[in-house]
Amino acid sequence: MLSISVTKTTAPKAKPQKGAPLGFGHIFTDHMFVMDYTEGQGWHDARIVPFGALSLSPAAMVFHYGQEMFEGMKAYRGDDGKRYLFRPEMNARRANRSCDRLCMPEIPEEDFVQAVRELVKVDAEWIPTGEGESLYIRPFMIATDEFLGVAPSKTYLFLVILSPSGAYYESGLAPVGIWIEDEYVRAVRGGIGFAKTGGNYVASMIAQEKAHHEGYSQVLWLDGVERKYIEEVGAMNIFFKIDGKIVTPMLNGSILPGVTRDSVLTLCRSWGMDVEERRISVDELLEAQKAGKLEECFGTGTAAVISPVGKLRFEDEVMVINGGEIGPVSQKIYDTITGIQLGRVEDPFGWRVEF
Repeated sequence: MLSISVTKTTAPKAKPQKGAPLGFGHIFTDHMFVMDYTEGQGWHDARIVPFGALSLSPAAMVFHYGQEMFEGMKAYRGDDGKRYLFRPEMNARRANRSCDRLCMPEIPEEDFVQAVRELVKVDAEWIPTGEGESLYIRPFMIATDEFLGVAPSKTYLFLVILSPSGAYYESGLAPVGIWIEDEYVRAVRGGIGFAKTGGNYVASMIAQEKAHHEGYSQVLWLDGVERKYIEEVGAMNIFFKIDGKIVTPMLNGSILPGVTRDSVLTLCRSWGMDVEERRISVDELLEAQKAGKLEECFGTGTAAVISPVGKLRFEDEVMVINGGEIGPVSQKIYDTITGIQLGRVEDPFGWRVEF
């Protein structure tokens, strides 16, 4: 167990007024968690301190070679007034898979979860209670060695910051339009596509800008080799309901293994639905749409939970799905996951963690 020192702020911020729009990722709480790593010593000096700027050398390796990892998770205030996390051990496990790929030191899962829990306890009054609101949690790690050679750093910082947030998409559960990208690629098998690291996201920005210019909310990526198989959306995993079956791309090393993705698969299988994890070509989607068999499409992720997709565009083809409305399976999944997160429904899987 970590020994965590706590230094409270002497200048607390004004909290957002109840009912005021929070947006996503713009507001930050009073405190943050910080812990140092030194090669030969390991992790040390775990502390909760007032939220503030970092002092880093311009030669810090994170700026030059991109050694950084981050996670995304949430804390909730349940309808019963209790505080909950959702499957935090999954985020800890995924963080370590990312660290391993990026040649960064792993954090014991119990220490990762403890750091998150203790920080959220200190800033528990910041957990919003409006419909669709939560306290977004951003754990991350950066390389801090002052060195311009290409090699793994020997020192790191692990931090956790908190942001009270509303819906990731301003439209909430209104179906979004998705652009299927055919020019750029985000990741390839053998690369870092499965890791939660900034390099994957900066690689997606140019296509994201193109999609926004065309009036679409997000980019759906194709595989980087054959350029024909569906992979994931920029900020979400993707699911389809095709002729009664729930289908999602299989994990292949270039797709992020989402916590919400895993939760959706578990739920659908527990409901007796036919679920497939496999390769899905864009041609298959076009054929399913023309045959009237593409019944639903939705993205999954921590930030949005479920994001129904009402329209997919590939080249000159526009596929309108379920009349542009949210489908019954998408709605049921959203209601169930958020119900578990908020203590509204039974949690047969042990996903809801009170703290």
